[in-house]
Amino acid sequence: MISPDQLQTIADKINGQSLNETVVGSLRGEYPGIHFTYCMEDDIPNHEPLVEGSGFNLYLVDGREHCLCLTRNYEHATGIVIAEIISD
Repeated sequence: MISPDQLQTIADKINGQSLNETVVGSLRGEYPGIHFTYCMEDDIPNHEPLVEGSGFNLYLVDGREHCLCLTRNYEHATGIVIAEIISD
């Protein structure tokens, strides 16, 4: 489970930083029970983010079954997708 407060705290930590593997690695170290995925926003079509930040969006991942899927259910969330937004 990932709480709404926890997701917002993570968003606050990312805000203002240039996203890269170092930032994601730091989050992995700080939150060892949460699986983090880093990708580009255009890799996630047709889904609404739970948190929109400056240059990124956050999505929750449900990893309880054999296949991972995005979820809006905090109780089922086992991971977070950090999707970087590249401005044209």
